[in-house]
Amino acid sequence: MSPFFVMSLLFGLTFGQAASLCAPSEYIIHVEKRECAYCLAINTTICAGFCMTRDSNGKKLLLKSALSQNVCTYKEMLYQTALIPGCPHHTIPYYSYPVAVSCKCGKCNTDYSDCVHEKVRTNYCTKPQKLCNM
Repeated sequence: MSPFFVMSLLFGLTFGQAASLCAPSEYIIHVEKRECAYCLAINTTICAGFCMTRDSNGKKLLLKSALSQNVCTYKEMLYQTALIPGCPHHTIPYYSYPVAVSCKCGKCNTDYSDCVHEKVRTNYCTKPQKLCNM
């Protein structure tokens, strides 16, 4: 093997690990209930970024476990609860949401993550907005 090939291979392996830029990112969730007068804009953190994946062109030759694509997902998270203002007494005015503490590249867990890319933007308010800084 030529020294250039070996150096290219080492660089590729090193850069591949460094290029996984999966980390907590700031995000605003808009929450509203039909019964309440206001929409609540909540500042939180979610997992976002780039994870190295495998090309599945050789899927007939590989095991199914080798075909899984990694996504940026939660390593550690906690839940916080916010109070939605302007709700009548008969309505539960609380909303619990996830806060990313740390992230990892791994398989998407549908128990607590939406694993499908959303095509239509639905994160907006239709009522007057209140800001919640937690």
